[in-house]
Amino acid sequence: MSGILGIDLGTTNSAAAILEQGAPLVLPMSDGRYTLPSVVALREGHILVGEKAKRQSISNATNTVFAAKRLMGRSFADPQTQRAIDAMPFTCIGGLTGDVRILLGGKPLAVEEVSALVLATIRKAAEQHLDREIRRAVITCPAYFNDRQRQATRDAGAIAGLDVIQVVNEPTAAALAHGFHQGAERRVVVYDLGGGTFDVSVLKVGGGAVEVLATAGDAFLGGHDFDNRIFDWLVAELGAKHGVNVAEDPDVSQRLREAAEAAKIRLSDAPRTNIAIPFLTTLPNGDPLHLDATLDRTLYESLVSDLIERSVGLFRDTITAAGLTPADVQEVLMVGGMTFTPAVRARVQELVPCPPSAGVHPDLVVAVGAAVQAGLLTSDSSASVLVDVTPHNLGLLTVAGLAETVIPRNTRVPTKVQKRFATVSDGQQVVKLVVYQGDSRKIAQNEVLGEFFLEGLRPAPRGEVAVDVTFAIGVDGAVAVTALDVETGKAKEFRAVRGTAKPEGELAEMLTRHQQLLLTVV
Repeated sequence: MSGILGIDLGTTNSAAAILEQGAPLVLPMSDGRYTLPSVVALREGHILVGEKAKRQSISNATNTVFAAKRLMGRSFADPQTQRAIDAMPFTCIGGLTGDVRILLGGKPLAVEEVSALVLATIRKAAEQHLDREIRRAVITCPAYFNDRQRQATRDAGAIAGLDVIQVVNEPTAAALAHGFHQGAERRVVVYDLGGGTFDVSVLKVGGGAVEVLATAGDAFLGGHDFDNRIFDWLVAELGAKHGVNVAEDPDVSQRLREAAEAAKIRLSDAPRTNIAIPFLTTLPNGDPLHLDATLDRTLYESLVSDLIERSVGLFRDTITAAGLTPADVQEVLMVGGMTFTPAVRARVQELVPCPPSAGVHPDLVVAVGAAVQAGLLTSDSSASVLVDVTPHNLGLLTVAGLAETVIPRNTRVPTKVQKRFATVSDGQQVVKLVVYQGDSRKIAQNEVLGEFFLEGLRPAPRGEVAVDVTFAIGVDGAVAVTALDVETGKAKEFRAVRGTAKPEGELAEMLTRHQQLLLTVV
């Protein structure tokens, strides 16, 4: 047994597994289910987590938090973050460091604290089932998560009392769950469409190794977006028939969203479904408004066709980025609850010559893979080697606020790249180096990891003094940047601080607050 919990911290649902006598065991939650809704709520002074929180969300929408993973490690001011917040019934504000804080009962909690409540619930269920204490975990995250988002995941684990020994990419975990690291070498594409995020990775597997060739993702593409299309359709239908905007009421909206999600799930098996909610709300004249609508699969697929095509475009582009064609793909692994959607599976099947692999449930495969990796980490043998790539460009700020890439995305790590720059003004004696991570040409749309200065350059006409800048990425993803004055040999090094740059002591405050919140969990 590894003694290390493998956790899939999902946007919609989370799951856990552990390696027992060489085989992964998916662990039931306290209610006997194998997945835990990633939902946290405050009601009458008590914290609810999981199914309890989800069940009461209709009547307590503004104090029920879901899809927190979409906000993990993100800047509050980011336009994408704001769009995600606008679609949620609960209130978010900006923290002192520019991160996202979620108001629960009027009190601000960091996203990590909300996720920690989910992780603590999983840990408690695991300890009860195994009848032993659990202290260590491997937690998964989307492959495209940047350093800040990964550290936020680690922080959530730490707040929940877990020593997170590794954060593993979800597609890699899925490949491990299927045993793709064993046997003959082959090319595998993992298509992971979950509740809130989309991930695609191209892997070379076999011979005891998993090598990531290319990866991409979309933090705002998942089941919630498919639900929103049905929700918007229902709002429009009611508006056209009754002249009301039911989206203005948070509780009514939450009832509609739950009905939309349920309809989406039913349409995976049925050609059409009825959506009925008696006494949804009251009309201006005092009459009750009952919802009774029929949605067929053809209309549903037309509502979400552009979302499917967004995923397919990334799927195709990532295969190309790996230096392959769809015909070169030997296995396709479908992960995430949204892959039950017939139109999704059919669209992927059109692009590749092989049927999707089966064997592990799409909702549990990532947790199983995390447990497998946990076992490999504690094994005396080197049964499997993970070789990853950097998911985002790394580089420097140049003139006019533009980003200059030094290490392009999908570069195999560890790696080291050197690039020569020159002074940009006459008599320049100091160079300011701003290090960024991201894929936009505009620096303002990327994640700034930090900045440092190289001083004491010889005053000279612009372009005459050369500075060699070396970027290095370690096997753990840590970034180090060195600037060298070519003439004098004087150098300055910068190491990216892993994490969310929280004020000193804030994590300790979160730990204390977490212990207090746990006392109110029911």
